[in-house]
Amino acid sequence: MRKANVLIDRDFAIGHTDPRLFGAFVEHLGRCVYGGIYEPGHPTADKNGFRGDVLALVKELGPTIIRYPGGNFVSGYNWEDGVGPVEKRPVRLDLAWFSTEPNSFGTNEFMDWCKAAAVEPMLAVNLGTRGGDAARNLVEYCNHPGGSTWSDLRRAHGWEKPHNVRFWCLGNEMDGPWQMEHKSAEAYGAIAREAAKMMRWVDPTIELAACGSSGRNMPTFGQWEDTVIEHTFDHAEYISLHTYLNNYRQDTASFLASPDLMDRFIDEVVALADAVAAKRRSHKRMMLSFDEWNVWYRTRRNRADRVKEGWPVAPPILEEIYTMQDALAFGGACISLLNHADRVRAACLAQLVNAIAPIMTETGGGAWRQTIFFPFAQMSRLGRGKVLRTQVESDAYDSFYYDPRGAHDLSFPVPNVPYLKIAAVAGGGTLTLFMLNRDLMQEMEVSLEARSFGPLAVSEALELRHDDLQASNTRDATERVKPEPLQGVTIDGARMRATLKPASWNVVHLSPGR
Repeated sequence: MRKANVLIDRDFAIGHTDPRLFGAFVEHLGRCVYGGIYEPGHPTADKNGFRGDVLALVKELGPTIIRYPGGNFVSGYNWEDGVGPVEKRPVRLDLAWFSTEPNSFGTNEFMDWCKAAAVEPMLAVNLGTRGGDAARNLVEYCNHPGGSTWSDLRRAHGWEKPHNVRFWCLGNEMDGPWQMEHKSAEAYGAIAREAAKMMRWVDPTIELAACGSSGRNMPTFGQWEDTVIEHTFDHAEYISLHTYLNNYRQDTASFLASPDLMDRFIDEVVALADAVAAKRRSHKRMMLSFDEWNVWYRTRRNRADRVKEGWPVAPPILEEIYTMQDALAFGGACISLLNHADRVRAACLAQLVNAIAPIMTETGGGAWRQTIFFPFAQMSRLGRGKVLRTQVESDAYDSFYYDPRGAHDLSFPVPNVPYLKIAAVAGGGTLTLFMLNRDLMQEMEVSLEARSFGPLAVSEALELRHDDLQASNTRDATERVKPEPLQGVTIDGARMRATLKPASWNVVHLSPGR
């Protein structure tokens, strides 16, 4: 049995989690919207066409903010196509996913869905095929109370009160050649700066995120951030970053180490942003919006999994079926986000339903939770509060992580990977521990001392594991993988001892004891 020792102190904190850290993403991609969150005629659909079974699972999942409408889709999207009488909306060819977009679900429908789901909207503007003029008009349409062309158009469409969207993304992945109207850092920085100025002139209360690199291995990484932040430093509060973890090498140990590269990516972007601030002698600190992250690899490489021929409406693409192994790597990513709560203030799991998503549906049928549903739901429910610094003594291993995105296929060395990956969140006298045992063969005894807490008691202890790391949840077996009670957690004052099974995700929630 491996052993790990952890020391925390209630007064030694990384930072408080921002509510927006627990976000997700809805794009007009595959069956995420049509057949996902929106399916008029479904047995559970309400008068707006919103699937009630999906809404119930979304509320259980607990996202706090939803990014929309893309993603790659937004770089060719005319937002005007998705407002007004549905029967008069144009049908377009979507070049992002080679699908036909009927535009029967658009901005106002999304706002109504956000209210039904009790989440904050995050809107992205098209800085690919369009620019600042369309972006500022969309802000006026959404946020201005009335008395102007675009705000009065919203009112004429049936939405009298403004939507008051606070968080806006200045385009999407503009560093990527796959993007419509892909731009250089200099060209994107200039258009993002001018769009930001005009959008904020319309509504000074909005917050803006500029596009950072769409992957740590992009050939322009670093230079892109430096140039873009120089352009947008005075106008944006956030710089974005994206990561999708993979297991192309079919090496489980390396796959479970991959969230540590996510830690590095965050640290590097923080350093790049702060370098721009230092050159300006500025006290401002640009925060990070990790507005796309997930595990994704099976449906990524083959064109047939990404594109269905014939320009169909809402084709079943990117429908990644997640395994127990995927849930472990995903849990590691959750821990990475929590442990950077001081600078990662917003994050969006990509995506929400069907397309690389924690929730799956059958069109006309049922909905169920994928394996990755559970770590996210637990993080959102129990991860609100002050993230504490953890001093960890754990055995470690070396690995290599394979990543195909970018100019070349690359293998990154990931040395000295602790078998225990952990985050600790305190709030209201409670303490929650999120623990990943990355040892595939051995149990791990974790001994933790929680200084300055006083006596503690176990109020909840759960583990997510399965003897078959390839096990998944399906329409016919929706609960093959699910959290079970974690047995044998003991408390002595402010000291906890727990035994974690091999290859397991574990959550222990402690409350004040006697």
